[in-house]
Amino acid sequence: MAKTEETRSLLATLPGRYYVDPDVFEAEQTRIFARDWFCVARASDFATAGSFQTFDVGGENLIIVGGADRQIRAFFNVCRHRGSRICNEAEGRVSRTFQCPYHVWSYGLDGSLVGAPNMAMMPDLEVAERGLLSVHAREWLGYVWVCLAHDAPEFESSVMQQVTERFGDPKTIDRYGLDKLEVGRRIEYEVRGNWKLVVENFMECYHCANLHPELVAVLPEFRRGFPTQHKVGYGAAFGQDIKGFTYDGREGFKPLDGLAVEQDRHYYGMTVVPQLVINLVPDHAIVHRIFPVAVDQTVVRCDWLFAPEVVHGDYDLGPSIELFHRVNTQDFAAVERVQPSMGSRAYRDGGVYVPAEHHIAAFNQWVRDRLDEPE
Repeated sequence: MAKTEETRSLLATLPGRYYVDPDVFEAEQTRIFARDWFCVARASDFATAGSFQTFDVGGENLIIVGGADRQIRAFFNVCRHRGSRICNEAEGRVSRTFQCPYHVWSYGLDGSLVGAPNMAMMPDLEVAERGLLSVHAREWLGYVWVCLAHDAPEFESSVMQQVTERFGDPKTIDRYGLDKLEVGRRIEYEVRGNWKLVVENFMECYHCANLHPELVAVLPEFRRGFPTQHKVGYGAAFGQDIKGFTYDGREGFKPLDGLAVEQDRHYYGMTVVPQLVINLVPDHAIVHRIFPVAVDQTVVRCDWLFAPEVVHGDYDLGPSIELFHRVNTQDFAAVERVQPSMGSRAYRDGGVYVPAEHHIAAFNQWVRDRLDEPE
């Protein structure tokens, strides 16, 4: 995203219609989520061949499945015979094939058509041409990313570069070894608010002193209202008497292997547009995947990632999980208070960003650019 010039002036937000207009939401589906890389799932969820999950991305329903060859693939959830949806379940496991519930056409884990009733009577059926239509899929940071576009944007420049720009060094995030961590807890939040309100909330900390008493107790500098995202490579230091990133500051777990000295006792946060939030602390990570459902409805799936020995050992993860669970609950309640006002005539022209929020204007401009709309 382009950077906004730092000034002391107030900057304009998006007009209210961007958060309530179904036409805007529909345009976002086709011009943002159907064109850009979208983080859908944790790769470890597909370690067993045949394990699958379904997701709505860019106006399409997708099947993500782990293959016998340990490759994770993505397909449109549409039978190539008469268009029936193949999987209605959100997740599950098949042994070898997906079977259409309508006319029983069957597809292998690689998407190939492997069977259909009366195939012998269809000599002109091009089996190789009737497999499930695939979607670009790849892994990074232990997550599965998909892109619906025929010509997907280069992942390195469109996704990885955002992380490099945030930290100033591409090796910084690698030191956390997110792909080697395991899910200690996953919580799904249903938020009655537009997805952009969720993203914008995560991008700023102007509200932190008021809404997040537990968080600012651990990270006292957040009381000043500036998040870590406003400076390249910056991390917020733990309070002097804080022992760990827990809801009451008690000790957590030993730092992850490979961290640099400056990463100890610091919190780093960043947003990867359009819909991923990464939070890094010395002994674990918190990753939010944001799923737009409707113009006024968003689902957020939050993973708490720990070292394998912590997840499988005799450790209490509760205090570490509770801190950001409280932050999430507080944040989403705030978003739900804002959403009804987005349709008010009082907010028709939008509001303003104070200096601590200026960087959000770059995200707003990114949205405008994707929608091909002028300021």
